[in-house]
Amino acid sequence: MIQKKDIGALILPIRAAANAAATAGGSGDSTEVTGAIIDRLSIASPSSGVLAIPFSAALAEGETLTVGWEIEHGDEDDLSDAASFASGSAVVATGPTGGGTVTGCFNVDVKLRGCARYVRANYTPDLSASGTDTAALSALMICGGMDRLPQ
Repeated sequence: MIQKKDIGALILPIRAAANAAATAGGSGDSTEVTGAIIDRLSIASPSSGVLAIPFSAALAEGETLTVGWEIEHGDEDDLSDAASFASGSAVVATGPTGGGTVTGCFNVDVKLRGCARYVRANYTPDLSASGTDTAALSALMICGGMDRLPQ
């Protein structure tokens, strides 16, 4: 389907989780970042979304950055009843020859139609090196398929 409208009128980007920094084998490495709770009802009940996790990683040659992710949902506004809706992980960056900085954005399609009212996206950066590699990440959810246009 080709849209001849301004795409901004059809989607709603939301900050899904805090920025995080990780150092291989140290602070932030293999540590889950808990996302912000999103009230789907307050944003016109999106039926789909993209979890976008932008990253920048300084990696030694052949070392990797893996990102684990999870979408939780529930009916309580504090998600005290949180249940896993979808999850996975992927190697999102590999250090180039001689090492260097790798940047990108890892994207996951999320079918929100089956979620309860409240959702959150958590992510976990995991650096394969033992001490020198670093990464900076953040997360947003780009929602679409609302029952009314975003306000």
